[in-house]
Amino acid sequence: MNTILVIDDESGIRTALSSILMDEGYQVETAEDALVGLSLLEQRSFEVIFLDVLLPRMGGLEALEKIRTGWPGIEVVMISGHANVDMAVRAVKLGAFDFLEKPLSLDKVLTVTKNALTIQKLRHENISLKKAKKLPFDEIIGHSPGIQAVKDRIEQAAQSDARVLISGENGTGKELVVRAIHYTSNRADKPLVEVNCAAIPDTLIESELFGHEKGAFTDAVSSRRGRFEMANGGTLFLDEIGDMTLTAQAKVLRAIQEQKIERLGSEQTLTVDVRIIAATNKDLEAECRAGRFREDLFFRLNVIPIHIPPLRERTEDIPELLNYFLKSFGSGDIKISPSAMDYIQRYSWPGNVRELKNFAERLSILCETDRIEQDVVENILGMVSNTSSGKIPLKSEAIKGGNKFGLPEDILALDYNEAKDLFEKRYLEYKLSENGYIISRTAELIGMYPSNLHAKIKKHGIRMER
Repeated sequence: MNTILVIDDESGIRTALSSILMDEGYQVETAEDALVGLSLLEQRSFEVIFLDVLLPRMGGLEALEKIRTGWPGIEVVMISGHANVDMAVRAVKLGAFDFLEKPLSLDKVLTVTKNALTIQKLRHENISLKKAKKLPFDEIIGHSPGIQAVKDRIEQAAQSDARVLISGENGTGKELVVRAIHYTSNRADKPLVEVNCAAIPDTLIESELFGHEKGAFTDAVSSRRGRFEMANGGTLFLDEIGDMTLTAQAKVLRAIQEQKIERLGSEQTLTVDVRIIAATNKDLEAECRAGRFREDLFFRLNVIPIHIPPLRERTEDIPELLNYFLKSFGSGDIKISPSAMDYIQRYSWPGNVRELKNFAERLSILCETDRIEQDVVENILGMVSNTSSGKIPLKSEAIKGGNKFGLPEDILALDYNEAKDLFEKRYLEYKLSENGYIISRTAELIGMYPSNLHAKIKKHGIRMER
């Protein structure tokens, strides 16, 4: 249902517009001034706003500028009983969809509303079509039986609103599958909202999912919409759902069953229309047996299961994937020798496609030649061969080491615990630098909880340079 906000200091105008629009099946909220209206925008979604020009505390044109900046997707219709051509021109230049004079005409109100919603729908369709061209299958690279089965299941899932449970190791591309399902479904013009259940502290997960009212807890200084509300009409992606607490699992189960939620600190029940797609790198059936995951929630989520195979189980896709990544980094002219490609395909790729993408990026940055041999691959993967000889064509020096294993002498001089700590510090410093010192991204890449990474940074005194 389309939701419309009416901002006008005259109660008669608010009542009249509300009645007209609700009779046409629209959901309407009202505000007596711009500040109240802006507060409502922080709390819920609207498609169209009717905004009076002359308002107390903040003028309509100033409010229009704030709306265009903070909520550019909403169409704003300005209304005024003291309109002139200059004012109307200024409003349109600021981004108003239309300008109506009081007294308002019933036919004009309904026509403008219908046109604004049509334009907005076309804009969403245009955005979703652009995304669909890039996202659904173009970035899911490969033709192995395992990845073809994933593509087939995506097509099946996109044709319904059934819940989907995606399983697979870290780095296999679960997010790509989610986007492919959403942008080829009938919800493509609605929001796709993601929640990383592993990255949100247990104390905040319910607030993130369901929202909260002002004063619901110590830091709740204002009301806030939760992810379920944000995804209304669209898709909610619950990533790493296996890390969600049992308490939160119970509330998610209720929301799925009833399609209703309550913000923390509120007694009002909100109805939501949300498709749930969940993903995990855990064996949820084993988690259920261990009592760490609710069996009833598992069965609710696992309507359409999609398992993404690890890269080591679809090595025939590696040449195509590597070529795709090299092109994306502007190094499509680089050729991989047969022996180098054989070595790449025999490597275990514990980080899966994400690790292969990082490897391709390093190749594009470090290599000066347009043909890659096996010794270069071994060097970049940190696995220097004993039989390698000759100068390796890299822009930076090869890994130095005064022993056949290529280990730095300063580490070999330490005892085990000291060596382990030094290696861990250097490893984390490198990974943090590689990911722009963004903790959540680094933690996901290396398979560590953000809270644990914070603790390691503090333990080793790592400087967070940006």
